Amino acid sequence: MTNPAISVVTMTFATKSLSSMPPQPRQTRSAPAKGSGSAGRHTSSRLPNNSQRRRTSASSNLRSSGNGGRSLKTRPNISPNGKPRKRHRILKWTLSIIGCLFLLAIAAFVYLYVTTEVVPPEKQALAQKTTVYFSDGTTPVGTYAEQNREIINCTPLPKYVSQAIIASENRSFYSDSGIDLKGIGRALLNNVTKGTRQGGSTITQQYAERYYLGETTSYTGKLREAILALKITQTEDKDGVLCNYMNTIYLGRGAYGIQAASQAYFGKDAKDLSLAEAAALAGIIPAPTSWDPAVNPTQAESRFHRVLSIMQEDGYINSKEQHDALMPKTIDYSPQNVYQGPNGYLLRMVRTELSSGKKAPFTADELDTGGYKIVTTIDKDKQDLMNQVASPTNPAKHLPEGLQVGGISVNPKDGSIISFYAGDDYLKNQLNNASQAHFQVGSTMKVFTLLGAIQSGVNLNTVFNGNSPRTFQSVGKSVANAENISYGYVNLYSALANSVNTAFMDLNEHVTAKKTAQVAHTAGIEGKIDDSTTFDALGLDALTAYDLTQGYQTIANGGKKVDLHLVSNVSDSKDQELYTPSTVGEQVFNSNQVALLQKAMTGTVQYGTATQAKAVGKTIAAKTGTANDDTAASIAGFTPSVLTTFGIWYPGADGSAQKIPNFAGYPHGSGYPTYLFTQYMKKATEGMQEEKFPVAKDEGKIGGPDGTWGTGRGSSYNYGYNNYQRPYNNYQQPQKPQTNQQAPSPQGTQQNTAPAQPSQPMQPVQPIQPVQPSQPVQPPQSGQTQGNSGQ
Repeated sequence: MTNPAISVVTMTFATKSLSSMPPQPRQTRSAPAKGSGSAGRHTSSRLPNNSQRRRTSASSNLRSSGNGGRSLKTRPNISPNGKPRKRHRILKWTLSIIGCLFLLAIAAFVYLYVTTEVVPPEKQALAQKTTVYFSDGTTPVGTYAEQNREIINCTPLPKYVSQAIIASENRSFYSDSGIDLKGIGRALLNNVTKGTRQGGSTITQQYAERYYLGETTSYTGKLREAILALKITQTEDKDGVLCNYMNTIYLGRGAYGIQAASQAYFGKDAKDLSLAEAAALAGIIPAPTSWDPAVNPTQAESRFHRVLSIMQEDGYINSKEQHDALMPKTIDYSPQNVYQGPNGYLLRMVRTELSSGKKAPFTADELDTGGYKIVTTIDKDKQDLMNQVASPTNPAKHLPEGLQVGGISVNPKDGSIISFYAGDDYLKNQLNNASQAHFQVGSTMKVFTLLGAIQSGVNLNTVFNGNSPRTFQSVGKSVANAENISYGYVNLYSALANSVNTAFMDLNEHVTAKKTAQVAHTAGIEGKIDDSTTFDALGLDALTAYDLTQGYQTIANGGKKVDLHLVSNVSDSKDQELYTPSTVGEQVFNSNQVALLQKAMTGTVQYGTATQAKAVGKTIAAKTGTANDDTAASIAGFTPSVLTTFGIWYPGADGSAQKIPNFAGYPHGSGYPTYLFTQYMKKATEGMQEEKFPVAKDEGKIGGPDGTWGTGRGSSYNYGYNNYQRPYNNYQQPQKPQTNQQAPSPQGTQQNTAPAQPSQPMQPVQPIQPVQPSQPVQPPQSGQTQGNSGQ
């Protein structure tokens, strides 16, 4: 007879073992036997060790027989409760790693907290001067934001001074812990997702940020900044923190602290500030350079009213005080002496390049206070050469008083600016003649019309009528060549070299004004171009020398557009690189089509309107331009490695364009930019190897794609350039003392409409009579030669 106790134990062990098997489908499960189930499981858990060994033995017997045994062999890591043992190990390792990281974070926090020192504001090495260098990285151009700081006792300050700052920057200042975790999270998210640089939002964090200025662009710096803010909160009272903040905050105009700012903006001590003046200063704290009332009065006043509104809401002032406060007037601000002379333009251009626009890598305030090292692309020797050649103030040059000159020279391969002429002294004239002053660029626009023709499938040997004047249906007006010269029937090589207006008006009626403007904009010109008239081929729109040079950079670089820039790199005080410009560029034009245009442009120097430039001694492609009504003249020319643009203009007292007077043998300045170009390029390219332009293949059709362009015929000869001597080529020099520095006579230019009427005493010597319109030159027959080949 079987012992009942043994039966119960055996049944219990068997039931427990079976419970570890994989669960069966619900419909096949049987009801638990009496004495088993939960009661049996609780019973088995109380068995002594020898009973546990019996249970293990029973389980082993089960694994050795039946389907249940085979199933258990495939899952050797099944725990008694039916769950994989591996999950426990993963969970344990995960928790262990998290625990270790947590301990390390605590240790790091403790270390940083202990080693972070809070020092008085007058001992802080903050807001170092940013220095700008020439391309050698060692010769300084100048610095930003000379330090103007005065530490004061804040007790005498009116209460509304600190209250205005709290209202503007941190309304919860007296109640918060000094750290805005939500603001830090938001800044971190923006820094990661948008690439922006945002710091803390509390006054304590801002104060800490200025202490660790230069480090807070990194996340390690941000962590130390937060720790410092926390420690400051723990070790200093709120009034002390606020006073230190007011003594160190940068408020623009080179002023650090409320006392220096009060003097810079209102000419008084901070203790004498009115409520309105305090609110005005507090409002511009986030961007004092950009929101200076003298720079952006609209934004400054908007911030002023915002501060007053918050002060009223928070009970610092009443409604009447808010209503009575008016936006105060600031005193005139003179730029610092660091901007004196021609280098001032360079400092301003660097600031604009690095801090303007939505994608600017820095803010203007960061440049003032960051202690950066900025290396430019400007070659010191070539910059000195550019200033010497271009400056119109040298009395030995005998130039009309008030004549303006702008020039810029770049490396077209990477867009780096080598040198520029913007003016003699930034403090005397803040208008930059290279990047801000506009002048009518004239026939330099013809290259974009010609490129549009090449893109349309026109062979450059196609012949056009170059007689003068001619009337065009697209404008309903008569158009003349320079000096009203009739060139006869010329191909497009000769038409470009001699800047034949009538031929290009004819050409642009096929290309269309919109196409010319589109090509110019694609090349990089951002200025307005009137695409509603075919006159855009003659350059009636005003551009800057910088803008025109950007368009020509793409042509000089084989159709690859690279943004012009004058900053090579920016590094911090520890020589860690913070910024370098992109020089990759984008291929916007077909390289063979651009090479064909370059080939045509070499004719301008070889036999056209810029033959002076042959004295450079290098292969040069160029185009000259003279404005309508003789108000400006220009040239843009290049070797494969150096592109240089010069423009001259003559503004009236109100800034309006005036006709340039005759001077030094140049009627209305025509040809003088080519003289400047030649003098600069001769020395700037000295020692450089001769570079050839790519060989081009003309894939266009004579007469254009439909045979209707020009005469529908072609000529492989360039003619009509040596048979005419421009009247002003032999102008007598005016009566003046002879010096070795006076400008030589020009070699040829062009203008866009009727011939210029030279004034006394400059009379032409033996002028050549142009061909009369009533006797047009006949188009050449096949193989006929007129003039020398200049292709």
